[in-house]
Amino acid sequence: MKLNERSVAHYATCDSPADHAGFLRKRVERHHHHAHHYGTSYQRRWFVLKGNLLFYFEERESREPVGLVVLEGCTVELCEAAEEFAFAIRFDDAGAKAYVLVADGQATMEAWVKALSRASFDYMRLVVKELEKQLEEACKSLAACRKSPRRSSSSGRKRHLSSSALLPLQEKPSILENGCSTWGSGGCIPGGAACPDHDGGQAKPPPLPPRRRSATGSATGSPVPGLSPAMLESPVSPDTICFSKLHNWYGQEIVALRREWQERQKRGHL
Repeated sequence: MKLNERSVAHYATCDSPADHAGFLRKRVERHHHHAHHYGTSYQRRWFVLKGNLLFYFEERESREPVGLVVLEGCTVELCEAAEEFAFAIRFDDAGAKAYVLVADGQATMEAWVKALSRASFDYMRLVVKELEKQLEEACKSLAACRKSPRRSSSSGRKRHLSSSALLPLQEKPSILENGCSTWGSGGCIPGGAACPDHDGGQAKPPPLPPRRRSATGSATGSPVPGLSPAMLESPVSPDTICFSKLHNWYGQEIVALRREWQERQKRGHL
């Protein structure tokens, strides 16, 4: 395979992101008739992985690579060497070079082996084939779900409702409130008047407000001095629908009670 050196050198140093990079020690092995011929000693080089191309430079700041390894038709495996954290890139062709690389640590070696093993097009072809298989299974599953009969939402909702919630409205027990039934079927309104609802039945009367002791100053029913007859009326009326009127109504009662207490205190000191 012929490569344009200028184009390859430009690709090695351009701004395109690298898949992996770092310093490794490199040594080249040659195989002839099942015999291993070792080359020079280890050389420390800066390696850059881009796609299926592994470039190596003399220094990290070098402008051009000194070598290139095309990661096709090869295997990346750990190797037995005197140096620790060593692995090799070996090709299937007889007489091809084998690159023995040594990392600085266990984690660095594992990261390089993982990145180099996934760099070839053969690996990408296997990944694409597996993804296509998963996509086909997902499409079949989706088609099966669409063909299955859908259950009506109303029947499914009724199945989850409790039996008490499914009872008709008129079958619910009546609750007496202020002497009147809260349900329209047998309800009554004080004064003998009945208010029909929209369905023709009897509507629920509004609850009566609780009576206050403000009309009587004590349990015996004696009126509190200082309160006007208007103040003895309930504040819950059409004339006292705003908070300010309610505030003033209750405030007058407190003022009268405080005045009564002050008078008792004065009589006690005399």
